[in-house]
Amino acid sequence: MWYHKPVINEELLQSLPNLKIVASSGVGIDHLDLNLLSSYGVKVSNTPFVVSTDTADLGMALVLASSRRLVEGYQMAVSPDTEYFPADWLGTEVSGATLGIVGMGTIGYKVAERAKAFEMKILYHNRNQRNKEEESAIGAIYCKKIDDLLQQSDFVLLSVNLTPQTHKLIGKRELELMKPTATLINISRGLVVDQDALVEALQNEVIKAAALDVTYPEPLPRDHPLLKLKNVIITPHIGSATKKTRHLMMENMTESIQAGLTGLPIPNEV
Repeated sequence: MWYHKPVINEELLQSLPNLKIVASSGVGIDHLDLNLLSSYGVKVSNTPFVVSTDTADLGMALVLASSRRLVEGYQMAVSPDTEYFPADWLGTEVSGATLGIVGMGTIGYKVAERAKAFEMKILYHNRNQRNKEEESAIGAIYCKKIDDLLQQSDFVLLSVNLTPQTHKLIGKRELELMKPTATLINISRGLVVDQDALVEALQNEVIKAAALDVTYPEPLPRDHPLLKLKNVIITPHIGSATKKTRHLMMENMTESIQAGLTGLPIPNEV
């Protein structure tokens, strides 16, 4: 499966009685009905580890791009209407700012490693607290309650799997807990955020900005209000989109398929 296609439903499974394995690209498996697949005896694999470095790079890139208003700055620099650069056109500092990471898995941890190089204060919220050695290596402070992280962070970065528990994890209440000067960054799944609430929060200056590699749907309808806001950066779900990583993802999927067809242990079986 690439880009969640083909759709794996009961009709397809009934038409493929010899199907042994579904190899899905990327980390997320929210597009798959694992119980349905299991009932047909079909194994599932994904490619969780090869995407983590590039996705973390993009997460940090979105922090920098949104804070320094790079998209707006580029548009100003190349606009035929620009006659001068205003002296009061300012961004927000990253060094020394507080980054709150929601979801400290492999990707979240790699984002924290990058943020440490920018001397950021790092908070994180996760189902399970990392061990003291891992926390110490990146200088991260655990927030048992997400509310504490939201209230203190200058940048809130989402790096969680989409599950029933994380569906619209960030809604109106959570956005109102954030600082009015804060930026929301999403590199997980679009449905982790209540987009209607996000639009309202951005329009009413409840938060300062958002940088999103993921939305719902993808792409957004061309008249969607998020596309019209200057304080929003949207990229086309490119967290793992480098030549090397996409090649490694395909290799991982091929290895899983070969193992599944020959009865060997499946690498990255879900």
